[in-house]
Amino acid sequence: MNSRVDAVLFDLDGTLIDSAPDLAGAANDLRRSHGLPEMPYELLRPMVGSGARGMIGAAFGVAPGDARFETLRDQFLARYEQRFLLETAVFPLMEPLLRALEARGLPWGIVTNKAARFAQPVVTGLQLHERAAVLICGDTTPYAKPHPAPLLEAARRIGVAPTRCVYVGDDLRDVQAGRSAGMPTIAAAWGYLGAGEAIEAWGADAIIEAPDALLNWLELA
Repeated sequence: MNSRVDAVLFDLDGTLIDSAPDLAGAANDLRRSHGLPEMPYELLRPMVGSGARGMIGAAFGVAPGDARFETLRDQFLARYEQRFLLETAVFPLMEPLLRALEARGLPWGIVTNKAARFAQPVVTGLQLHERAAVLICGDTTPYAKPHPAPLLEAARRIGVAPTRCVYVGDDLRDVQAGRSAGMPTIAAAWGYLGAGEAIEAWGADAIIEAPDALLNWLELA
């Protein structure tokens, strides 16, 4: 086992679970309610990692600060709340990875910017709540990623030094938060990745193409 790591922390959306079908579905539900045609899933998926802000931006071209943003955000979240477990699922290759970590007694947890009102029901509905050593949501601490506070709180609750945790995520903010917390960071290339800098420019300690490659990085394979 990699002697540097005593716990593994995962981002939720786009890293541990594939929630894009339901988030994109909520965005298209909202577009239809405004008399607009549906957008192709392929255009919405990359923006899922940016949450409601990203989805409203992709679906309506509206950003925070725009007069319409807060109303559209609230309408979007209401629609998402009605469907957040219709198609959302754990990424298939994540399940054997989680079992491998559990078999070796290596605790794993979740650190997400998703608000608790959404994250907790999703994690529970996917039967991950009793397995995860910790769940830190976007409103658990006063700050969200890329601030390191959520990751530091996760390490504190698990009882592991931050430097002995590894954080796995599919967004630049995940890498920024992990590095600021003093954690090794892994960029998940199977995730949503966003529309900003290329994953190679994020500064992660490693980029992995599929979850099972994390076992090799951890020297557990």
